[in-house]
Amino acid sequence: MKVPKSHPRYESLVRRERLVKAWKDGIVVPEGLIAHGRGEAWDYLFGEETNAPALVAERVAAAYLLAAARPVLSVNGNVAALAASQVVRLARAIPARIEVNLFHRSTARVRRIQRVLERAGAGGVLGLHPNARIPGIESNRALSHRDGVFGADVVLVPLEDGDRAEALVRMKKVVISIDLNPLSRTSRHATVPIIDELTRALPNIEKFVKELESDRREAARVKRSYRRSGNIGAVFSFLAWRLEGLRKDSARPASGARRRKNRRLPD
Repeated sequence: MKVPKSHPRYESLVRRERLVKAWKDGIVVPEGLIAHGRGEAWDYLFGEETNAPALVAERVAAAYLLAAARPVLSVNGNVAALAASQVVRLARAIPARIEVNLFHRSTARVRRIQRVLERAGAGGVLGLHPNARIPGIESNRALSHRDGVFGADVVLVPLEDGDRAEALVRMKKVVISIDLNPLSRTSRHATVPIIDELTRALPNIEKFVKELESDRREAARVKRSYRRSGNIGAVFSFLAWRLEGLRKDSARPASGARRRKNRRLPD
Protein backbone atom coordinates (compact mmCIF):
# COMPACT_ATOMS: atom_id res chain seq x y z
CA MET A 1 0.00 0.00 0.00
CA LYS A 2 1.29 3.46 -0.92
CA VAL A 3 0.49 5.88 1.90
CA PRO A 4 -0.14 9.46 0.67
CA LYS A 5 2.21 11.96 2.35
CA SER A 6 -0.75 14.29 2.84
CA HIS A 7 -2.29 11.86 5.33
CA PRO A 8 -2.29 13.43 8.84
CA ARG A 9 -0.76 10.26 10.30
CA TYR A 10 1.61 9.46 7.46
CA GLU A 11 4.60 8.36 9.56
CA SER A 12 2.53 6.04 11.75
CA LEU A 13 0.92 4.37 8.74
CA VAL A 14 4.30 3.90 7.07
CA ARG A 15 5.57 2.13 10.19
CA ARG A 16 2.55 -0.16 10.13
CA GLU A 17 3.13 -1.02 6.47
CA ARG A 18 6.80 -1.80 7.18
CA LEU A 19 5.83 -4.15 9.98
CA VAL A 20 3.23 -5.95 7.87
CA LYS A 21 5.76 -6.43 5.07
CA ALA A 22 8.34 -7.66 7.57
CA TRP A 23 5.78 -10.14 8.93
CA LYS A 24 5.20 -11.46 5.41
CA ASP A 25 8.99 -11.74 4.99
CA GLY A 26 9.37 -13.76 8.20
CA ILE A 27 11.21 -11.03 10.13
CA VAL A 28 8.37 -9.97 12.45
CA VAL A 29 6.07 -12.42 14.25
CA PRO A 30 2.31 -11.79 14.75
CA GLU A 31 2.94 -11.12 18.44
CA GLY A 32 5.22 -8.27 17.38
CA LEU A 33 2.31 -6.62 15.55
CA ILE A 34 0.28 -6.75 18.77
CA ALA A 35 3.15 -5.23 20.74
CA HIS A 36 3.48 -2.39 18.23
CA GLY A 37 -0.21 -1.56 18.53
CA ARG A 38 0.11 -1.40 22.30
CA GLY A 39 2.98 1.06 22.01
CA GLU A 40 1.19 3.13 19.38
CA ALA A 41 -1.75 3.58 21.76
CA TRP A 42 0.64 5.15 24.30
CA ASP A 43 2.10 7.36 21.57
CA TYR A 44 -1.35 8.82 20.89
CA LEU A 45 -1.46 9.93 24.52
CA PHE A 46 2.00 11.48 24.31
CA GLY A 47 0.99 13.46 21.21
CA GLU A 48 3.23 11.43 18.85
CA GLU A 49 6.14 13.70 19.68
CA THR A 50 9.28 13.36 21.78
CA ASN A 51 8.70 15.11 25.09
CA ALA A 52 11.27 16.85 27.30
CA PRO A 53 11.77 13.99 29.80
CA ALA A 54 12.43 11.60 26.90
CA LEU A 55 15.05 13.96 25.48
CA VAL A 56 16.77 14.07 28.88
CA ALA A 57 16.83 10.25 29.04
CA GLU A 58 18.12 10.02 25.46
CA ARG A 59 21.02 12.34 26.32
CA VAL A 60 21.79 10.27 29.41
CA ALA A 61 21.71 7.11 27.27
CA ALA A 62 24.27 8.66 24.91
CA ALA A 63 26.54 9.49 27.84
CA TYR A 64 26.38 5.92 29.18
CA LEU A 65 27.01 4.40 25.74
CA LEU A 66 30.05 6.62 25.19
CA ALA A 67 31.50 5.72 28.59
CA ALA A 68 30.95 1.98 28.12
CA ALA A 69 33.84 -0.43 27.65
CA ARG A 70 31.63 -3.00 25.87
CA PRO A 71 28.39 -1.38 24.63
CA VAL A 72 25.93 -3.60 22.76
CA LEU A 73 22.72 -2.81 20.89
CA SER A 74 20.12 -5.59 21.06
CA VAL A 75 17.83 -6.04 18.04
CA ASN A 76 14.59 -7.98 17.61
CA GLY A 77 12.31 -8.34 14.59
CA ASN A 78 10.33 -5.14 15.12
CA VAL A 79 13.51 -3.11 15.57
CA ALA A 80 15.01 -4.55 12.38
CA ALA A 81 11.82 -3.84 10.43
CA LEU A 82 11.42 -0.27 11.65
CA ALA A 83 14.91 1.06 12.28
CA ALA A 84 17.72 -1.11 10.89
CA SER A 85 19.59 1.81 9.34
CA GLN A 86 19.20 3.90 12.50
CA VAL A 87 20.58 1.06 14.64
CA VAL A 88 23.58 0.74 12.33
CA ARG A 89 24.28 4.49 12.37
CA LEU A 90 24.12 4.57 16.17
CA ALA A 91 26.37 1.52 16.48
CA ARG A 92 28.97 3.20 14.26
CA ALA A 93 28.78 6.48 16.15
CA ILE A 94 29.46 4.91 19.58
CA PRO A 95 30.94 2.38 18.38
CA ALA A 96 29.03 -0.69 19.63
CA ARG A 97 28.34 -4.30 18.72
CA ILE A 98 24.92 -5.41 17.46
CA GLU A 99 23.30 -8.65 18.58
CA VAL A 100 20.04 -10.24 17.40
CA ASN A 101 18.07 -11.54 20.37
CA LEU A 102 14.62 -13.09 19.94
CA PHE A 103 11.88 -14.54 22.12
CA HIS A 104 10.28 -16.31 19.13
CA ARG A 105 13.59 -17.64 17.88
CA SER A 106 14.48 -19.79 14.91
CA THR A 107 17.77 -20.03 13.04
CA ALA A 108 16.06 -18.93 9.82
CA ARG A 109 14.56 -15.85 11.47
CA VAL A 110 17.88 -14.82 13.03
CA ARG A 111 19.51 -15.12 9.59
CA ARG A 112 16.80 -12.97 7.99
CA ILE A 113 17.24 -10.23 10.60
CA GLN A 114 21.02 -10.37 10.21
CA ARG A 115 20.62 -9.86 6.46
CA VAL A 116 18.36 -6.84 7.05
CA LEU A 117 21.02 -5.30 9.29
CA GLU A 118 23.82 -6.15 6.87
CA ARG A 119 21.93 -4.54 3.99
CA ALA A 120 21.74 -1.44 6.19
CA GLY A 121 25.53 -1.49 6.50
CA ALA A 122 26.17 -3.54 9.66
CA GLY A 123 29.13 -5.85 9.99
CA GLY A 124 29.87 -8.60 12.50
CA VAL A 125 26.27 -8.93 13.67
CA LEU A 126 25.99 -11.43 16.52
CA GLY A 127 23.10 -13.77 17.25
CA LEU A 128 23.33 -16.80 15.01
CA HIS A 129 25.67 -18.92 17.16
CA PRO A 130 25.14 -17.97 20.82
CA ASN A 131 27.74 -19.28 23.27
CA ALA A 132 26.31 -18.13 26.62
CA ARG A 133 23.05 -17.99 28.56
CA ILE A 134 21.75 -15.08 30.61
CA PRO A 135 20.98 -16.53 34.06
CA GLY A 136 17.43 -16.45 35.36
CA ILE A 137 15.68 -16.67 31.96
CA GLU A 138 14.08 -19.87 30.68
CA SER A 139 13.02 -18.56 27.25
CA ASN A 140 15.17 -18.21 24.12
CA ARG A 141 16.00 -14.67 25.22
CA ALA A 142 18.59 -16.26 27.49
CA LEU A 143 20.70 -17.20 24.45
CA SER A 144 23.49 -14.70 23.98
CA HIS A 145 27.12 -14.10 23.01
CA ARG A 146 30.06 -13.56 25.34
CA ASP A 147 31.21 -10.85 22.92
CA GLY A 148 27.69 -9.43 22.84
CA VAL A 149 24.95 -8.86 25.40
CA PHE A 150 26.30 -11.45 27.87
CA GLY A 151 29.67 -9.70 28.12
CA ALA A 152 28.44 -6.13 27.75
CA ASP A 153 28.59 -3.50 30.45
CA VAL A 154 25.96 -1.27 28.81
CA VAL A 155 23.07 -2.73 26.76
CA LEU A 156 20.50 -0.84 24.71
CA VAL A 157 17.26 -2.86 24.71
CA PRO A 158 14.74 -1.30 22.30
CA LEU A 159 11.07 -2.21 22.72
CA GLU A 160 9.43 -4.37 25.37
CA ASP A 161 11.76 -6.96 26.87
CA GLY A 162 10.91 -7.05 30.58
CA ASP A 163 12.28 -10.44 31.65
CA ARG A 164 15.67 -9.92 30.01
CA ALA A 165 15.93 -6.29 31.15
CA GLU A 166 15.40 -7.44 34.72
CA ALA A 167 17.91 -10.27 34.37
CA LEU A 168 20.55 -7.98 32.87
CA VAL A 169 20.16 -5.50 35.71
CA ARG A 170 20.70 -8.40 38.14
CA MET A 171 23.97 -9.03 36.26
CA LYS A 172 24.99 -5.45 37.21
CA LYS A 173 24.74 -4.16 33.65
CA VAL A 174 23.48 -0.71 32.71
CA VAL A 175 20.27 -1.31 30.76
CA ILE A 176 18.90 1.40 28.50
CA SER A 177 15.38 0.70 27.26
CA ILE A 178 13.22 2.31 24.58
CA ASP A 179 9.56 1.62 25.30
CA LEU A 180 6.52 3.88 24.95
CA ASN A 181 4.79 2.12 27.84
CA PRO A 182 6.04 3.66 31.11
CA LEU A 183 4.22 0.91 33.05
CA SER A 184 5.94 -2.02 31.35
CA ARG A 185 8.39 -4.24 33.23
CA THR A 186 11.04 -3.06 30.79
CA SER A 187 10.58 0.58 31.75
CA ARG A 188 10.30 -0.24 35.44
CA HIS A 189 13.52 -2.29 35.55
CA ALA A 190 15.79 -0.44 33.11
CA THR A 191 18.60 1.71 34.46
CA VAL A 192 17.71 4.43 31.93
CA PRO A 193 14.15 4.00 30.61
CA ILE A 194 13.46 6.09 27.50
CA ILE A 195 9.72 6.63 27.03
CA ASP A 196 9.67 7.45 23.34
CA GLU A 197 8.95 5.96 19.94
CA LEU A 198 11.81 3.90 18.51
CA THR A 199 12.37 5.77 15.23
CA ARG A 200 12.45 9.10 17.08
CA ALA A 201 14.60 7.91 19.96
CA LEU A 202 17.46 6.30 18.03
CA PRO A 203 18.36 9.40 15.95
CA ASN A 204 18.16 11.52 19.10
CA ILE A 205 20.60 9.24 20.92
CA GLU A 206 22.92 9.31 17.90
CA LYS A 207 22.78 13.10 17.83
CA PHE A 208 23.66 13.30 21.54
CA VAL A 209 26.49 10.77 21.08
CA LYS A 210 28.05 13.03 18.46
CA GLU A 211 27.57 16.10 20.65
CA LEU A 212 29.06 14.51 23.77
CA GLU A 213 31.93 12.53 22.25
CA SER A 214 34.11 15.64 22.12
CA ASP A 215 33.21 16.70 25.67
CA ARG A 216 33.63 13.74 27.99
CA ARG A 217 33.48 15.97 31.08
CA GLU A 218 29.98 17.05 30.07
CA ALA A 219 29.07 13.43 29.34
CA ALA A 220 30.20 12.47 32.85
CA ARG A 221 28.19 15.35 34.33
CA VAL A 222 25.08 14.20 32.42
CA LYS A 223 25.43 10.71 33.94
CA ARG A 224 25.97 12.05 37.47
CA SER A 225 23.01 14.42 37.35
CA TYR A 226 20.51 11.83 36.08
CA ARG A 227 17.83 10.77 38.53
CA ARG A 228 15.76 7.89 37.24
CA SER A 229 12.80 8.44 39.57
CA GLY A 230 12.70 12.15 38.79
CA ASN A 231 12.75 11.53 35.05
CA ILE A 232 9.97 8.93 35.17
CA GLY A 233 8.00 11.26 37.42
CA ALA A 234 8.38 13.99 34.79
CA VAL A 235 7.03 11.58 32.16
CA PHE A 236 3.87 11.00 34.19
CA SER A 237 3.52 14.74 34.86
CA PHE A 238 3.73 15.39 31.13
CA LEU A 239 1.15 12.69 30.49
CA ALA A 240 -1.20 14.18 33.10
CA TRP A 241 -0.82 17.60 31.47
CA ARG A 242 -1.60 16.09 28.06
CA LEU A 243 -4.70 14.29 29.31
CA GLU A 244 -5.99 17.41 31.05
CA GLY A 245 -5.52 19.36 27.82
CA LEU A 246 -7.40 16.71 25.87
CA ARG A 247 -10.21 16.77 28.44
CA LYS A 248 -10.55 20.57 28.21
CA ASP A 249 -10.35 20.51 24.43
CA SER A 250 -13.09 17.90 24.14
CA ALA A 251 -15.38 19.99 26.36
CA ARG A 252 -15.52 22.97 23.99
CA PRO A 253 -16.89 23.10 20.44
CA ALA A 254 -14.31 23.03 17.69
CA SER A 255 -14.09 22.27 14.01
CA GLY A 256 -12.95 18.81 12.97
CA ALA A 257 -9.67 20.21 11.71
CA ARG A 258 -8.98 21.99 14.99
CA ARG A 259 -9.79 18.88 17.03
CA ARG A 260 -7.39 16.79 15.02
CA LYS A 261 -4.63 19.36 15.37
CA ASN A 262 -5.04 19.91 19.09
CA ARG A 263 -5.80 16.41 20.26
CA ARG A 264 -3.40 14.53 17.98
CA LEU A 265 -5.64 11.46 18.07
CA PRO A 266 -5.78 8.85 15.29
CA ASP A 267 -8.15 9.15 12.37
